[in-house]
Amino acid sequence: MIRKIGIIGAGQMGSGIAHVCALAGLEVKLTDVSQEQIDRSMDVIETNLGRQVGRDRITAGQKKAAMKRIEAGTGYELFRDCDLVIESATEDEEIKRDIFKNLCPVLKPEAIVATNSSSISITRLATATDRPGKFVGMHFMNPVPMMELVELIRGLATEEETFATVRKLVAELGKTVAVAEDFPAFMVNRILLPMINEAIYTLYEGVGSVESIDTAMRLGVHHPMGPLELADFIGLDTCLAVMQVLYEGLADSKYRPCPLLVKYVEAGWLGRKAGRGFYDYSGDQPVPTR
Repeated sequence: MIRKIGIIGAGQMGSGIAHVCALAGLEVKLTDVSQEQIDRSMDVIETNLGRQVGRDRITAGQKKAAMKRIEAGTGYELFRDCDLVIESATEDEEIKRDIFKNLCPVLKPEAIVATNSSSISITRLATATDRPGKFVGMHFMNPVPMMELVELIRGLATEEETFATVRKLVAELGKTVAVAEDFPAFMVNRILLPMINEAIYTLYEGVGSVESIDTAMRLGVHHPMGPLELADFIGLDTCLAVMQVLYEGLADSKYRPCPLLVKYVEAGWLGRKAGRGFYDYSGDQPVPTR
């Protein structure tokens, strides 16, 4: 049974995972490389729980109890007695592999390790651990407190007991499981990111402006967010990383990242988190940058 969960990475995804786990009654240990990021994350979690109280989805008592269940720090020592540790660092294979090499010596032998990777091979990442049989892909959707789905991905060596344990946990969190095979970008991002990449090509080739492309997809297909607005929300660096995984992993030219996406990332225009992407977020309302 999983009662204590560790989370590596206190960014948007890690904060969301900590939020839902603590609210479900689990003891949560949250780490990041900087105390400043941890402090920001705890503020975000408290704010988001407060919104749920304001909408009568949870009580003030549930919010208070959830916050008390989260312990945050900058070292892996926090994870010594965790039953499961979820890595939710940036979508970079070398960074993730380095995390696992440093994490595993701290863990108890029976602890399960999961990655929230949205695209990278689970089988390959498992080889950076001392427990490939207890390693699994656990891809939450963003924003985690609102989205109902978790993609679960077995690596080649993942034991059935490990998979069943994690699947049971996902149900306890109130999420629905979609089982994906271990192919580049799994299911959701294999479908979603090429659509976003094609929207960027549509902008790049001058077929439509940022505003017209997003309006067309919101009103013409009833998407809640236009693809360029969604790209900014995800982070253009993450979009590019997933497209590169698809392009390199499947060797098909249809997955070639749009040159305009590459340029925006090179410029540091990474979307909402950077204050600028396909929209400028410096004012009261986002303004298209093209």
